[in-house]
Amino acid sequence: MSEYFHSVTLDRDACKGCITCVKRCPTEAIRVRGGKAKIIKERCIDCGECIRVCPHHAKRAVTDSLSDLERFAYTVALPPPSLFGQFNHLEDTEILLDGLKLMGFDAVYEVSRGAELVSDATRRLLRAGALKRPVISSACPAVLRMIRVRFPQLIGNILHLRAPVEVAARLARREAMERTGLSSGEIGVVFLTPCPAKVTAARSPMGAEASGIDLTIGVSEIYPPLLAAMNALVKPSPETVSRAGRTGIAWGRSGGEASATLHERYLAADGMENVIKVLEEMEGERLGDVDFVELSACPAGCVGGVLNIENPYLAATRLKKLGRYRPVACSHIDGMPLEELAWETGVAPADVIRLDPSPMVAMEMLGRMEEIEKRLYHLDCGSCGAPSCRALAEDIVRGYSHEDACIYVLKEKMEAVQGSLTALRLGGFPKKEDLR
Repeated sequence: MSEYFHSVTLDRDACKGCITCVKRCPTEAIRVRGGKAKIIKERCIDCGECIRVCPHHAKRAVTDSLSDLERFAYTVALPPPSLFGQFNHLEDTEILLDGLKLMGFDAVYEVSRGAELVSDATRRLLRAGALKRPVISSACPAVLRMIRVRFPQLIGNILHLRAPVEVAARLARREAMERTGLSSGEIGVVFLTPCPAKVTAARSPMGAEASGIDLTIGVSEIYPPLLAAMNALVKPSPETVSRAGRTGIAWGRSGGEASATLHERYLAADGMENVIKVLEEMEGERLGDVDFVELSACPAGCVGGVLNIENPYLAATRLKKLGRYRPVACSHIDGMPLEELAWETGVAPADVIRLDPSPMVAMEMLGRMEEIEKRLYHLDCGSCGAPSCRALAEDIVRGYSHEDACIYVLKEKMEAVQGSLTALRLGGFPKKEDLR
C-alpha cells in the first residue's frame, strides 16, 4: 500500500491510555501500548471517529490555517452544503456567502454546484445502464478508504465520478483564472472542511492524479470569524453569489445524494457501524433490489463531521428548511463531457490485512493465530490494548504483543504459581539431611 497523508493525529501528552478509541475504531487501527494509544497508519481511514469519542481530546485533525491564505494573490472559498446547517436562523444562504467575502475571500464557489453536476451525471449513467449495481457513492472519502481496506471486492461498484468538492474546486479555479487573468499557482482554492477524511482526500486523492484544492480549513476554525462577519453585514451584496438549488444543498445530510438520483431503489446509511453493516450485506450479495447506495461515515451525513460545530440532526433539519423555496437544481452538465467529472485513475485495494506476502507463510501465521485465539477468553474486553481477542492474537503473531498482555491469561498463570507455592508451603520444606 502506498503512503498517504493522515489528517488524524495523536497528542501523546493528552492521551491517558484508555481504550475508548480502540473499541470504536472501525478498522481496528488503534492499540494502547506502553500506556498510550498508537495509530496504525496503514489501517487508519481518517474517519475521525476517534476524535469524536476521545474523552481526553487526545486526537485531533491536522488542517490548514486562515493565515495560509496570504500565500495566494486571489482566494476562492468552497463552502460545503453542510456549512449552511451550522448557523441558527439562517434564512438565506447569500448571507453566509457574503460573510465569507467580507472575511477576505475574493470569491466563493459553492460545493453544492458541484454536487448538482455529479447528481446529473449519476442519473444519466444509471439510465444508460453503464454502472455495476448496486452503485456505491464516491462522495465520502472515509467510506472509500474503508472499502479499500476491508471490502476490496466492492471497488468495482464504486461510482467513478469525482466527489463534488473536487468538481467544484476545478471549476472554481477555471472561473477565477478567466476572471482575473492570474495563473493557476496564484489562485488559492480553499475548502472549508467538515471532517478530517476530506483533508486527507485533498492531500492524497483517490481516483485522481492531484487534487484541485490548495488549502483545507476546518469549519471549527472558520466558524467564529465567519459568524462575526455575518453579523457585521449591513445589507446583502447586490451581486447574487448563490447558484445552488435544493438538490445541491441536500447533499449535506444523509440521503440527499441518493434522493437526487430520482430512483426509488436506493439505500442511504450514515455512521461507520451502519456503513459496515451495509457493506457486509453487499459483500454477501443481499442487496439485489437496490440500485444506488449512499454511505456517509459521519452520523446524519456531512453535517455530522467532527470539525463541525452544531448538533448534526439539528443541522440536517436546517438544511431541509433552507432548500424548501429554492429551485430543484441550478447546475446541469449540458454541454459538459462526462469525462470532466470522471476519475482519472482507478482505486486499488489497500492490502494491509494480509499477514505475509507469501501465501504459505500467511497460512502458517493464520493457523498460529487461531490456536492463540482459542487459548484466549473471547471477552473482547480491550484490557490488553487491542480491540478484540482476535486482534490480540494477530498482534502476537505479528510480533507486536504477547499472550500475557491478556489480563485473564496472566491471572491464570499467577494463580497457577500461587497454587504451586501454597502446595509447597503446606507440604513443608525438606530437611537438610534429606537433600544429601
